[in-house]
Amino acid sequence: MNIREIPTPALTIDLDVVERNLDHMAARCREYGLGLRPHIKTHKTPEAARMQIDRGAVGLTVAKVGEAEVMAGAGFDDLLLAFPIWGAGNLRRLAAVARQRRMLLSLDNEATARELSPAMTAQEASIGVLVEFDAGLGRCGLEPGPACVDLARTVDGLPGLRFRGLMTYFGSVWGNEEDRRAETERVAARVGRALSAFEEARMPVDIVSGGSTPSAPLAGGIKGITEIRPGTYVYNDINTYYQGVCALEDCAARVLATVVSTAVPGRAIIDAGSKTFSSDLLGSGPKSGYGYVVEAPEAKLVKLNEEHGYLDIAGSAHAFRVGEVLTVIPNHVCTCVNMHDEVFLHRSGEAAGCWRVAARGKIR
Repeated sequence: MNIREIPTPALTIDLDVVERNLDHMAARCREYGLGLRPHIKTHKTPEAARMQIDRGAVGLTVAKVGEAEVMAGAGFDDLLLAFPIWGAGNLRRLAAVARQRRMLLSLDNEATARELSPAMTAQEASIGVLVEFDAGLGRCGLEPGPACVDLARTVDGLPGLRFRGLMTYFGSVWGNEEDRRAETERVAARVGRALSAFEEARMPVDIVSGGSTPSAPLAGGIKGITEIRPGTYVYNDINTYYQGVCALEDCAARVLATVVSTAVPGRAIIDAGSKTFSSDLLGSGPKSGYGYVVEAPEAKLVKLNEEHGYLDIAGSAHAFRVGEVLTVIPNHVCTCVNMHDEVFLHRSGEAAGCWRVAARGKIR
């Protein structure tokens, strides 16, 4: 069956492109001498995670305890939960996973460490801790330096916890080549400052985890990083395309949508809205619209209702007709995937099965 025969809207995945993307990132990490710990927030499926592990990934990154539970339940080990977790219920669930699987958790404050320790010991579990420092994003993480050492010492003194290293995030890399090079130098200086503090304190740092899909090409120039955590690269999207880190043909995830109305002049309506794409705006390139229409790039997906997608077709020579199936590359594939119960697989347009998005909606 041709993939375009699937009832729409449907999120489709080109397996040939996925395999090429995975191979490329794995080769880059080998070239740089870095471990690859991909973030599952993009695909949210054990099947894609298995493909990453089979290509040499050292482990997986998750954002919430629910994602860790899904991946642990699928048999994966060496999971990094790279988000500030809080709450007795969440910590109990995390301890239950850590009792069965090797787990790492990033944190940037003593309060979390002191709540985490009794949660672990109550279930006779243990967990490795990465102290998070701020590489300049201003979101989470301590200032690199003595504060990180102090927190690491506190962690090492708490039952059930063991300091394993550092984590940071330098994912938002934008601009031209000169801008990106300057950003790399700035991040490298902050990583160096963090590591110098631990050298002075004579505390070993096993892991320095950082990076993202946009910053992956730059990671080889940041001394001290031991692993990177790209997520989007598995599928890519229009944001990564406009950031210059992939080509359109590297975008494996595409939404099939049907034109359902052309009644309004200069307008076509498709059957895919905010419940299909998410409402994330384009953060790079033209910074407008909600996706890229492959068959008619001049058409602009300018507005989303829950079920309706509004195409501005006034500037397009394409002859839109009711019943026509279009292919749209989403702005942000991670949030788009989270809208779908399953993704439909194909090779060269021929259906090749589907994956259930097992970690969809795991926001706790």
